[in-house]
Amino acid sequence: MDLQALANLFATTYNADPNIQKAGELQIRKIGAQEGMVAAILQIIASDSVDLSTRQACSVYLKNRVHTSYIVDTPGTRPEQVPIAPSDRDALKSTILRVLAGSPSRTITIQLGSTLKDLISHDFPERWTGLLESMNELLNSGDIREVGAGCVAALECVRAFRYRQNKDYLPLVVEKLFPTLVTIAGGMLSTPPSSAQEIPSMLHLILKTYRTSIIVNLSAHQQSPESLVPWGRLLFQVVNLSLPSNAVPENEEEREKSEWWKVKKWAYATLGRLFHRFGNPSQLPSPMQKEYGTFANHFVTAFAPEIFKVYLHQVELYVSKQAWLSKKCQYQIFQFFTACIKPKSTWILLKPHVDNLVANFVFPHLCFTPADQELWESDPVEYVRASVDEYENVSSPVSGATSFILTLASVRTKISFLPMLNLVNNVLRSNPAPPQKFGALNITSALGPFIMRHPEVKRSMEEFMVLHVLPEFTASEPYMRAVACEVLGTVVRHNIEWNNSENLARHSNAVANALDDPELPVRVQAALALTHMVVVYESVRTVVSTRVGEVIRRLLKLSDETDLDLLNGSMESMVEQFQDELLPVATELTSRLCESYLRLTREGLAQASETSMDSVDVETLLDTDEDKVYGAMGVAKTISTIVSSVDSNKEILRQVQEVIIPIIRFTLENKLIDLFDNIYELVDSLTFKLASISPNMWPVFELTYGLFKSDAVDFLDEMLPSLDNFLSYGADVFKARPDYRQKVLDVYDTSMTNKNLGDSDRINGCKLAESILLNLAGHVDDHLQNIIKIAIDHIDGGNTYAFKLANLLVLINTVFYNPTAALHLMEAYKPGAARLFFDTWFAAINTEDKLPRVHDKKLSLLALSKLLEVDGELIPVSLREGWYGIVAGALVIFKSLPQAISKRKALEQSWADDEEEEEDDARYLNLEGDDDEDVWDEDSAYLEMLANESARLRARSEKMAEEDDGASDESEESEIEEELGFFSLIDAINPYTTFQHAFTTFESKNPALHQAATTSLSVDQQTVLMEVMTLAGSQNPTL
Repeated sequence: MDLQALANLFATTYNADPNIQKAGELQIRKIGAQEGMVAAILQIIASDSVDLSTRQACSVYLKNRVHTSYIVDTPGTRPEQVPIAPSDRDALKSTILRVLAGSPSRTITIQLGSTLKDLISHDFPERWTGLLESMNELLNSGDIREVGAGCVAALECVRAFRYRQNKDYLPLVVEKLFPTLVTIAGGMLSTPPSSAQEIPSMLHLILKTYRTSIIVNLSAHQQSPESLVPWGRLLFQVVNLSLPSNAVPENEEEREKSEWWKVKKWAYATLGRLFHRFGNPSQLPSPMQKEYGTFANHFVTAFAPEIFKVYLHQVELYVSKQAWLSKKCQYQIFQFFTACIKPKSTWILLKPHVDNLVANFVFPHLCFTPADQELWESDPVEYVRASVDEYENVSSPVSGATSFILTLASVRTKISFLPMLNLVNNVLRSNPAPPQKFGALNITSALGPFIMRHPEVKRSMEEFMVLHVLPEFTASEPYMRAVACEVLGTVVRHNIEWNNSENLARHSNAVANALDDPELPVRVQAALALTHMVVVYESVRTVVSTRVGEVIRRLLKLSDETDLDLLNGSMESMVEQFQDELLPVATELTSRLCESYLRLTREGLAQASETSMDSVDVETLLDTDEDKVYGAMGVAKTISTIVSSVDSNKEILRQVQEVIIPIIRFTLENKLIDLFDNIYELVDSLTFKLASISPNMWPVFELTYGLFKSDAVDFLDEMLPSLDNFLSYGADVFKARPDYRQKVLDVYDTSMTNKNLGDSDRINGCKLAESILLNLAGHVDDHLQNIIKIAIDHIDGGNTYAFKLANLLVLINTVFYNPTAALHLMEAYKPGAARLFFDTWFAAINTEDKLPRVHDKKLSLLALSKLLEVDGELIPVSLREGWYGIVAGALVIFKSLPQAISKRKALEQSWADDEEEEEDDARYLNLEGDDDEDVWDEDSAYLEMLANESARLRARSEKMAEEDDGASDESEESEIEEELGFFSLIDAINPYTTFQHAFTTFESKNPALHQAATTSLSVDQQTVLMEVMTLAGSQNPTL
């Protein structure tokens, strides 16, 4: 292969002329599968005589080619996806480490590293036995570029296996490479820090490698003193390392991103991870006790106190302004201190310093800073987004500080809670500057849920609000007005009691006035606070009801300005509270929301089209901006709330539907898959509540079919309720349109036969088949054979009983549809198939909980009743001998039906009770027990549950892997519960009267079989039969 010609070809991929660029890309795609192509690309990347941009383009192509086609496990899924030739795979493995060592830029290094990770995950260790030796050669070479390449390779090797639960490959990598890595890192730290980047860059990689290796497991080697001691010494050295001013940038933002501070961040993060996941015995989940119990007991006594001491010293240096700490390091310190609160052994160390830490380390972070002011002025929308989402921001010390005080308040309530409130009160009484006053109220807002549950403190909150919060609504500083709204919203949401109605009125007036504030962040907080007040207080609802249309319009405007999902939540709440008042403007409001939705989705599409996938590292794809998608989701939820609020007025609902249909079509036409869940929820709601399909809704059905057959084959779960509604409420159209019938039957066929789909998808396909047979009775005769064929083929298939039952119900439905035709079509497809079906069906009937739901039992009873009405001569020969047993089978079901109905009603009631359940104050406050003992709370129990479930699934997976057939143990499956949202045509059919009529017909048509059936009944069955007949003859039989 001509290297120069190939290099010139790749140079065209970044040509300014889009036509030349496109032609080059097409040519590369055409020759990409040729043997020798990959080896040639490696030579180009390694050649210093080739332009850097061309080498970079080659490295991106190589990464993508290896990622998609190194080995193609399922050929044919993409026609253009050709596996890389074995000779090229050998060339990759033999040269990539050398090419990595000669990488001319960080960008190319990243691409090569990603390529290496894919090679390792596919071939190590069986097909790449010498990899670790080659890496060690690089690490021990003494050449700085080769050592750097060895560090990159070590990180990628660990990344390849970091999430594997099986302890197979990663421990080997750790044992072979990590002793060398820690020795190299220790040697680097003997050199005084300087502005040169080579050493901190390699230290960064080494520490990141160690931290990545302990995401899931801590190997036996890492638990041993031979590993723990040198790595622990290294981590403490890094944390304590004093960086001279000439070693890092002077600008703080640049310093945050500098390599030296990345090194420190990874040191802090690693020590924290060792303690939090493996070294904290009081919080260690029971499934991990056997493997890590000894290590945890050693770590908490030998290492945790030293970590605490070192971290506390760093905080003292930072607070006294003797040293600087990056935001991410501060966050990691807060995380460690927070993890020290529950265990007795570390709480005793932390306890004497809590008040000082809260006052001098936490409080300054929660005050209004110059950085906050700058962001407020330059980008108020971003300020709102950052302040609202601050708690979720893992790089923010504000998030760490907030988490620290929340954990103190909930876990060590008796020791820490009141002192924190005293700090707030002392600050507010000292006539502080506005930024400090903001900090005090910010803490109040954070602790609001705890304050309003504390038996003593909550009684004084009305006075606190009047003295310290109400005046700030008129403060000259806009951030004070914003935090006043925030505090009010918090205490209202958590049920503050106003003894003086005038105080409530003053606060509600203040927040209403804040909706007109010139500053956007104030208006956002006012909108959120007013929403909480509307939900809680009748008096506020009464006042707002007179101007609710205006309030909603302001919320819409704010939402358009900020794209904040919280404001969509506010609109949902307003719509729920003012359903009657909003009826006249529901269509207008929906139209405005649809405009917002289209704006967000179009902007999201534009952003996506501007992003070149080839230029994005696979590791960073998840970090892309998803604000537009989440914003559109929030708007769609608000539209759903409007649909629910106007369902009592069908005419308005029809108008609303016509406004919504264009956004549904836009979403489906543009394949906005992230929004399919919300959009199909809208389709389901509209078609169900109107109980009809408008002409403009039918294109949605056509789009749904097209998407299912192309890009969204795995979205049947989201599509099914809508498809069921199309069948239920548009049956006449299906009956008149053979092409529509073919489409919906093809969805069933595809769901059952597509090898890329699993049991859950096939269950949904079976539900669709049920809907087809029930709603199109008499109109799918020509498709009945294919439905039966598919169901018979799967009668023993699937890995779960849930699927086996769903498939059985399809066959039972065919009997209910046309019993004579169904049984003969079974026999025509496969002789003996009808008998196989009956044996399977009656095994389920006669086994407890194999027909567990009311629907399963009613459908079986109705189908059995149909069979009783079949003329004797039409009964298949293979079934005649046991035909009389149908009556006994029906009686078995009738006996268990009342219990199933009661169980369903109890489940419905439990759902209703869950919705009304109030939160337990004990979740927030720990006012019981010893002050200093280990604390095991709800969060601890949740982690225990997750660990137990993970261990169970892992054991089950390992057991299945050992079994060649991979069959699952159905006894381990969770119980098949009632589907409370599932509705069927048979719900309206009385099984008692239906059976009574069928039994009478059975006697007249087949007297001999009738006699055999009745004489074979036991005394218990005869009693059940009499009860059924009595209920059938009553005016209102119990269903």
